Amino acid sequence: MNHTDTVTTVLVANRGEIARRVFASCRRAGLGTVAVFSDADAGSPHIAEADAAVRLPGTAPADTYLRGEAIIAAARAAGADAIHPGYGFLSENAEFARAVLDAGLTWIGPGPDSIARMGSKVEAKKIMADAGVPVLAELDPAAVTEADLPVLIKASAGGGGRGMRVVRDLAELPDQLAAARREAQSAFGDPTVFCECFLETGRHIEVQVLADRHGTVWAVGERECSIQRRHQKVVEEAPSPLVEATPGMRERLFAAARRAAQAIDYEGAGTVEFLATGASEATGNVTGASEATGNVTGASEATGNVTGASEATGSSADGEFFFLEMNTRLQVEHPVTECTTGLDLVDLQLQVAAGARLEPEPPPASGHSIEVRLYAEDPAQDWRPQSGTVHRLALPGRVAAFEVLREPGLRLDSGVEDGSAVGVHYDPMLAKVISYAPTRGRAARMLATSLARAEVHGLRTNRDLLVNVLRHPEFLAGNTDTAFFDTHGLDTLAAPLADAGAESLSALAAALADAAAHRAAATVARGLPSGWRNLPSQPQVKRYEGDRGAHEVRYRLTRSGLIADDHPGVVLVAHTERRVVLAIDGVHRQFDVARYGDAVHVDSSLGPVRLRAIPRFVEPSAHVAAGSLLAPMPGSVIRIGAAVGDAVTAGQPVLWLEAMKMEHIVKAPTAGVLTELPVAVGTQVELGAVLAVVTPAESGEPSAPADIEE
Repeated sequence: MNHTDTVTTVLVANRGEIARRVFASCRRAGLGTVAVFSDADAGSPHIAEADAAVRLPGTAPADTYLRGEAIIAAARAAGADAIHPGYGFLSENAEFARAVLDAGLTWIGPGPDSIARMGSKVEAKKIMADAGVPVLAELDPAAVTEADLPVLIKASAGGGGRGMRVVRDLAELPDQLAAARREAQSAFGDPTVFCECFLETGRHIEVQVLADRHGTVWAVGERECSIQRRHQKVVEEAPSPLVEATPGMRERLFAAARRAAQAIDYEGAGTVEFLATGASEATGNVTGASEATGNVTGASEATGNVTGASEATGSSADGEFFFLEMNTRLQVEHPVTECTTGLDLVDLQLQVAAGARLEPEPPPASGHSIEVRLYAEDPAQDWRPQSGTVHRLALPGRVAAFEVLREPGLRLDSGVEDGSAVGVHYDPMLAKVISYAPTRGRAARMLATSLARAEVHGLRTNRDLLVNVLRHPEFLAGNTDTAFFDTHGLDTLAAPLADAGAESLSALAAALADAAAHRAAATVARGLPSGWRNLPSQPQVKRYEGDRGAHEVRYRLTRSGLIADDHPGVVLVAHTERRVVLAIDGVHRQFDVARYGDAVHVDSSLGPVRLRAIPRFVEPSAHVAAGSLLAPMPGSVIRIGAAVGDAVTAGQPVLWLEAMKMEHIVKAPTAGVLTELPVAVGTQVELGAVLAVVTPAESGEPSAPADIEE
């Protein structure tokens, strides 16, 4: 590739992992870097990695990362001559791209006209249909009927699951539309939404494209991103198992993706997303064009709203697919394409923006790569996002960071470091963990093992869920679709990796590590075991709460060794405040113990365990009034649904919180009277804050915890 060196310093109009990823390629290319940051991100690692950083006053995205004029001013102040938008925020904002160019700066992305044409998903569908790409029919929200259900509400201006809602009851449509519009406005600055028929199952397949200004368009490779929660991808891989198993499907996908890029004179990196599905699900939902090669069944065979598919080829058995949207930016999951092709996609973006010419054909793909998104959230509690401190995030062995893997291994792209704070203003993704191997099975095994043995301390995460998915027989067989969690049971998939026995042993290890810590800090008789007596005495007692239940650890350290109730025969080999080695049925196992306040993390080959040390005496201030509705996370109150003195029914919405760019409804846990409401619209609340108190109608019995719905 010929490279025209016109860019010297790049400002990344984004934050966290996204900014760090772009900075990595800039450093390899010898380019200077500039970061921008909100007040909420003042301690973010991406600031330290840039050559210069400019503050964007405020915390909310609308006041910071969505203010194009402030970002352009920051570029000028820091001497940047190019702006890379990353992904999210203003990355698909045509007006911002145009303003960057008007300011005399290089825009590292597609032209404003291309962005604008794909910026409205409504208009994008029309363009794609005209270009011969099959699409799912768009529905006017005002015209949706019972016959159309279920429908999916989507934000026209963005992605990432923001503003998306599935509606199965027509009576719920108005409220869901209003909520989707609020989320879309908050995330993208545009409240426009539309509806389309919702397919309960399907395969989410996307094609990475790259185009230069000289007319060359690459279809670099496909990715499968079918395993999703709330329409947001969780596991992504390249190549797609479905495409691999379907003769001829890749060629048709690539042809459709190139046609899509050519239809809007695309330049730079982008992704064309498709939904692949069987014929039984496709009926009534497809519009296409006469030149479509996207494998739509002929109009004479299809039923419902199918138009102009007379020249389409293939059948559902061969891999039928429909256009969803085109992302005019780099995707979160781009590393799996990088690892299977050897390409640095960010570097190629930089080169194309500088006027370079692509080779006639992209390099062939080889091997298999899988990426998982590690979120600060609790899947078992309806994916409730978490906030707080990341005390420790480390994978075992040699792990690359923001590098294209050239041989089998692991890569970690993260926006946090040990000690980083995760707030409520942005998406709760902590990191992307990527594996690369010659085969899919090996890539899955490597990734699952690394995650299971990783030290993930502080916030509750979806780590156990990710490992369970990667080890699931249906995943390993390539049988994935967008209903994977519903099909196989979220309760099963989100189950802790450590079973009850492993958690009990981990609690014993935690107690012994705690004892070692006390002895190390002792000023007298430090060498004696904890609780040592000349004569037999009562055991030491420590209590913990874990995912599997409560644990009361009763043990004594005697002349002959450890005597632990409930663990007869377990031998203590060694113990320090950080590491305990136990012999269990003759097998030595090592338990690494880390304590942060009352939170205790125990990592071993039996599985990671998270415990809470229960104090012997509870502070009176820790008690709250019966019937209190507590904040499930830090956030902002955006709506109140009842007033003090109102009678409420069980499940009735009492208030709405906004946290991490999503709405969360706090519902009354039981019927009663709202007797206290110490918050108002706009109130910022911390985790565990009392939001309201509901006094049960029939008695003074304590209410159940408030229900939370996102």
